Amino acid sequence: MALSDVFLTPLGLVALLTVVPVILLYLVQPDPRRVELPTLEFLLDDDQRDATNPLLERLKRNLLLLLQLLVLIALVVSLAGPYVSVSQSQTVEETVLVLDGSASMGVETDGGTRFAAAVAAAREESTGTNSVVVAGADSRIVLRSGGDTEVQATLDGVSVSDVSADLGASISQAASIAGENARIVVFSDFADDDGWTDAVRSARARDLQVDLRQFDGGGDDNVGIVDRSFSGRNVTLSVKNFGDAEVTRSVSLGDRSRSLRLGPGDVERVSLTVPAGGGQARLTPGDTFPADDVAYVAAPSDPTVDVLLLTNDRNRYLTTALSVVEEVELTVDNPPTTVGDGYDVILYSNLRQERLLRGNVEAGRDVIESGGGVAVLAQPSPPDIYGDLLLVSPNGTGTNPSVGRVTTAELTRGIDFPPPGTYLQGSLRAGTALVQTAGGTPLVATQPRGQGRVLYYGYVPNDDPFRFNYQYPVFWKRAVFYLAGRESLSALNREAGGRLQFANETRVETPNGPVTARTVPLEAVGFYSVGERRVGVSLYSDAESDVDAVPLAERESETGVTTREEERQVPRPLTWLVALAALLVALGEVAYLRRRGDL
Repeated sequence: MALSDVFLTPLGLVALLTVVPVILLYLVQPDPRRVELPTLEFLLDDDQRDATNPLLERLKRNLLLLLQLLVLIALVVSLAGPYVSVSQSQTVEETVLVLDGSASMGVETDGGTRFAAAVAAAREESTGTNSVVVAGADSRIVLRSGGDTEVQATLDGVSVSDVSADLGASISQAASIAGENARIVVFSDFADDDGWTDAVRSARARDLQVDLRQFDGGGDDNVGIVDRSFSGRNVTLSVKNFGDAEVTRSVSLGDRSRSLRLGPGDVERVSLTVPAGGGQARLTPGDTFPADDVAYVAAPSDPTVDVLLLTNDRNRYLTTALSVVEEVELTVDNPPTTVGDGYDVILYSNLRQERLLRGNVEAGRDVIESGGGVAVLAQPSPPDIYGDLLLVSPNGTGTNPSVGRVTTAELTRGIDFPPPGTYLQGSLRAGTALVQTAGGTPLVATQPRGQGRVLYYGYVPNDDPFRFNYQYPVFWKRAVFYLAGRESLSALNREAGGRLQFANETRVETPNGPVTARTVPLEAVGFYSVGERRVGVSLYSDAESDVDAVPLAERESETGVTTREEERQVPRPLTWLVALAALLVALGEVAYLRRRGDL
């Protein structure tokens, strides 16, 4: 047997040569000279003289040498690093548990869910020191270096989310907090792509033990809602069959329902009218993955935006742009006139000063006070009666400027504003300029005012090249929605995994209870309410709805990652044990010297 099979540092045995000088010192030491004292001979009886043995006497004299040699040999052996080979699992001192909390772990199986089964298995894997990492919308370390009691309490508080998760990032995070002789145990269905395999290889390259535990029951017949789009008051839902057999599903929203027949892998789209206030689009019958059987569709309680256009010179391009918006109920009136109540937005365009009544302007102020909005369109000589409703201090007209800065906002996003033919020159009196000329004159400006909003449009209508642009109706649809304080259906309906952002701490009613924060993660499907505003959050994930996981054993040839590493033999150092033996022998030598009377 080679020395390397017993010692980590066999070269340290060279220090055994130090035994030679110790032995030589004992050999060159002079023998004691015997001196006979007759006066003491009577003290020694015959039995004692007969019991004296020269060999035993020699051993007694050399016992101290033996003890010293044993101490020296033990110290040298400890320097050489003696060890025994044991299985790697016997050396584990720390365990890092990685729990996959993504939506697919919510598949129902065997009276529970995949996630519940994973948590139950994780409870059995704790060691002396433990950490817990949960993969959800973000990878989170929920426990760091805790004992078994802390592990059990932590696992009581974890839950599955309705989002996709980056399992690879969680495994990498687990490896970053793992110490030496640590083991990482991953509990997942491994139903997503193989992005986690690189993280496993990297952790194993660091000599960390990584075990993969798969929980993949159920989900082989899943049918789910995987996408949505909105047009006017309608929502179009995409439904996909992930199973291997043809199925029939009913899709209902409000009082509308459609029946679909889907073959294996088929995707069908169905359009339904969104009822006032929204509702739940539901697949019937459901299946073992309920998270994608429902789409939560939020909508305003009053879907119609009542718009009044006051004008003495009707702009047919503007009226056409507003008329094609399904949610807009447009009324056109010519001052002098009486303005009734109930309008969400009032637009002032091409008005003659002598015909515009003060009551017409006060009606706009009332709309703003009630939470609606007012838009003033530029004209060569705007009526003075507008007052502060006109966000620009007018200074005549200009022609053919170049467009300067365009601020990114919901009103201007994706729209190319052409240079105006004729525009109203002036400086901004109040609010924010979203579009302006190279000379700094506002072309589009907005201002929140109390509960309402004010908009200024600086293109003079009769010489406005933007009216011929296909984006012109898009802009005015956004404008009336902004002025009315209405969000589009697309803005009110989100995919799980995003966030709600607020300027200040805000109380939000979530599917999991109330939360007060500036940033609220959308980790659960359902409705999120802030005052009268409601946001619908649904899964809408083709990848996450594909919950039928392929067993890891069948994927080993593709991924090159085994479920569990082969049990390796690793050295367990015995240095401390040999050093302890040296200490005990040294203590024995001290005791012997004291007994002999040398101490």
